[in-house]
Amino acid sequence: MTYRVFLVDDHGVFRSGVRAELAGEDGLDVVGDAGTVAESIAGIVELRPDVVLLDVHMPGGGGVAVLRGVTDALGSDAPVFLALSVSDAATDVIATIRAGARGYVTKTIDGAELADAVRRVAEGDAVFSPRLAGFVLDSFTGRSPTPEPQLDPELDSLTRREMEVLRLLARGYTYREIAEELFISVKTVETHASNVLRKTQQSNRNALTRWAVNRQIG
Repeated sequence: MTYRVFLVDDHGVFRSGVRAELAGEDGLDVVGDAGTVAESIAGIVELRPDVVLLDVHMPGGGGVAVLRGVTDALGSDAPVFLALSVSDAATDVIATIRAGARGYVTKTIDGAELADAVRRVAEGDAVFSPRLAGFVLDSFTGRSPTPEPQLDPELDSLTRREMEVLRLLARGYTYREIAEELFISVKTVETHASNVLRKTQQSNRNALTRWAVNRQIG
């Protein structure tokens, strides 16, 4: 049997690498890929793959936003999701699994192991990189020392650069100081700050600072 695979990652070079790794594997056919949340949801809904390899951290809400968008659109016909991430943080693992992913592996995995993980989740198994399964078991049995991650769509909608700007704003940096810290222009900082205000639905910088402090950002 051949399983149809869709790749979700905001780095094109990485997607190309995964395609190359899986191309020679029996029983796997990479039918599409995408680098944004919206493109991923649209592509998955159109192509109906069996398995989605899902990046966790990407602009626009991350892998969880993709997973929820596809599930909302396809319901019980949604594909199986296998998270493929550079992060092995317990909060990321737990949040992604609670959102509905069937497994979670890190990007240190080699091609043959990844192919095996794809086949296994397609056939109904749950697959985790070493030690990550413990995070999930501890979370569901209530023994996890890691607090349950709170869902925050506004925060998840920020890009990495917008998060950097937000943290510096929360620390009281001026736009010029942020520009110097991040090696970007003041105008670019202003654009990022405007995007942050819009996405977090805050009216001004003072309100944004309070919003960030309440979320322990800074």
